[in-house]
Amino acid sequence: MAKIKSFAERIADALVEDGLLSANQIEELLERQKKEGARLVKLLIDKDKQYVSPDDLAVCMGRVLNVSPINLARISIAPDLIDLVPRDTAHNYKVIPVSRLENKLFLAMADPLNVLAIDDIRRITKLEISPLIASEKAIADKLSAIDSAKSGSMEDIIQDAQKNDTDPETLESIKEAVEEVNLDRLAASSEEAPVIKLANLIILQAIKDRASDIHLEPFEKAMRLRYRIDGVLIDATPPPKQMQLALASRLKIMSNLDIAERRMPQDGRMRVKVSGKDYNLRVSVLPTVHGEKVVLRVLDKSNLSASIDKLGLDEMTLKQFRAAIDAPHGLILVTGPTGSGKTTTLYSALNELNSPQWNIVTVEDPVEFQVPGINQVPTKREIGLTFANALRSILRQDPDIVMIGEIRDTETAEIAIEAALTGHQVLSTMHCNDAPGAIARLDDMGIAPFLISSSVILSCAQRLLRRICSHCKEPVTYPAKMFEDLGIDPAMFDGVPLFRGRGCDRCKSSGYVGRMAIIEAMTISDQIRKLIIARASSREMAKIAVNQGMKTLRMVGLDRARDGITTLEQVMVTTSAF
Repeated sequence: MAKIKSFAERIADALVEDGLLSANQIEELLERQKKEGARLVKLLIDKDKQYVSPDDLAVCMGRVLNVSPINLARISIAPDLIDLVPRDTAHNYKVIPVSRLENKLFLAMADPLNVLAIDDIRRITKLEISPLIASEKAIADKLSAIDSAKSGSMEDIIQDAQKNDTDPETLESIKEAVEEVNLDRLAASSEEAPVIKLANLIILQAIKDRASDIHLEPFEKAMRLRYRIDGVLIDATPPPKQMQLALASRLKIMSNLDIAERRMPQDGRMRVKVSGKDYNLRVSVLPTVHGEKVVLRVLDKSNLSASIDKLGLDEMTLKQFRAAIDAPHGLILVTGPTGSGKTTTLYSALNELNSPQWNIVTVEDPVEFQVPGINQVPTKREIGLTFANALRSILRQDPDIVMIGEIRDTETAEIAIEAALTGHQVLSTMHCNDAPGAIARLDDMGIAPFLISSSVILSCAQRLLRRICSHCKEPVTYPAKMFEDLGIDPAMFDGVPLFRGRGCDRCKSSGYVGRMAIIEAMTISDQIRKLIIARASSREMAKIAVNQGMKTLRMVGLDRARDGITTLEQVMVTTSAF
């Protein structure tokens, strides 16, 4: 009797038949499924190693299930149809109604086998359900577009607000008398529909555009709204000046901050859900001459890698990084400017180390990502809970691995080094330009060179490079003299095409979509230890490290340009010459 194939096996067979997967890839997938215990369908579209596109998978699943696929991007859905299924139900079940024929409702579903969803929607709509199949991403994008359309555009909200508002000049004169603003009226105005819609739309647009930060800046007669996308600030349609106080108050309310306090800086956080996905936003309010500037940092947990293997490191750097985190004790430092992805890299290392056999404790300012299985301590300076004080208590909690958000002062550095020397593995960040610079920084803090050489096992420097947009990528040639002027060996690119992004709708004419990390890793070898004790310069250490196989940030960046992932311009702007 022939064995009946499972649904996953039938999907795999269909993908091979369509030429989308090879037999070797199927074997690899089945091994991963056995090892990780995840569903085959989830592994196929895993963002870290995507075997097929979500749309191709939906078509294959439809053929196996005998359910018709539908391209949601190409159809418009009538508003009365959308209203048949409650918004929360549509998001939870990942479904969207697309058409109705008499008593039959055609429903696009990410999982047409979800009988509970079909029964629930049949009960709500009192209609017979005919499933169609679409990818989960296509449904989420369509629902998000519908939600945006319902809330109205920025211009619509501004026009609506301006109909009901008084003259801007009147409001300016009220603003000058800061203490005379009626707080009850301010709280009430922050709960009005236009203000709520505007605040929601600003956050929704940031998430849709993959922005890392939102900047709301007040000036004398206008406001400015900017989004930081792939490391670059881009102007957006600003809110009207007369909504400044109400909008700032609305964002404060969402972040549990004090709307009455407008003279002192405040920090808070909020959580929002967009298309069924949770986002944390870190909020900073700063008083300026013309009002409060509000900056929101969007923290997307999906950016965290499950392990350092998925950080995109070259083979040599990965080997050095893995050797360091596998060491039983020692201090690992990741350096770089604000926003260079240092914390994300450390969390990727912690994710790999996260195991019931280890007691992992972090101290951060603030806690950016909450990770199950890891004890995370937020600092509170106002009550005296600093990095140093928190670290002293943590070391009495029998930790195996300690992560310090940032080494900022001598006291914190001393405790971190003491912990590394007494059998703990310590991970931390510092603000330095390169990997050898972290050693010099510790020396400047007054840490004895012999303690630095005994405790630090790996020093890294990190930057983020913008990726070329794959939809408008095109080859580009440069004159050989340009390479010489830049101090680059032209032979490095002999026979290898370089690329740039021409600019298209998908990348908003920038030529780039997304960013990637490049890391310079310096292992503290015996020779470098001798240089540390001799208080040698960072440049001398760098020379020895390069001779021992270290790739500088510039070298790693040029490798990525040669691979066609980024542009030569990005490498030159982001990294410095050795």
